[in-house]
Amino acid sequence: MEHKVINSVEALLFGSGRPIRLSEIKSILENTGLSVELSEIKRAINDLEMRYEGTSLKVTEVASGYRLQIKEDHGHILSALWNEKAPRVSKALMETISIIAYKQPVTRGDIEDIRGITVSTRIIRSLLERNWIKVSGYRDVPGRPTLYVTTKDFLNDLNLKSISELPELPEIEENEEKDILSQAI
Repeated sequence: MEHKVINSVEALLFGSGRPIRLSEIKSILENTGLSVELSEIKRAINDLEMRYEGTSLKVTEVASGYRLQIKEDHGHILSALWNEKAPRVSKALMETISIIAYKQPVTRGDIEDIRGITVSTRIIRSLLERNWIKVSGYRDVPGRPTLYVTTKDFLNDLNLKSISELPELPEIEENEEKDILSQAI
């Protein structure tokens, strides 16, 4: 029975094409007549992680659930299968998504204050189309500017479970700022 659970979970992770939650796996298995507990599914995932040690595959937990994926050191091999180029990510887009990720929820004005320049509508639209950000509400000030936050798709694309897994921002030392100012004068 346990072997059947492991193989069924493996088939779901392989065939889903997207991250899948434990509760979703449980529901699917129960709909096929296989009664399992969440703890059994978690054990099956742990067994699969051990099974894939030393292979090109791994089970990864991201914000939306678990997925079966190729290990990073084998990713370059797959590039020959896809001739299409991934959309370029500009420096401005990376700065904008970084500000949203670290300071969320933020308005376009907040982003412009931090970056020091206007945020292009194209950048916001691109982030919305990629589903990396979403509208979370509106700030209760005149003009009611839109508040943006990151999405689970953003976390999934970065292989993160939560926003707290983002790397720490480097601290700017005040001495460095004073040295730069004194050199300028």
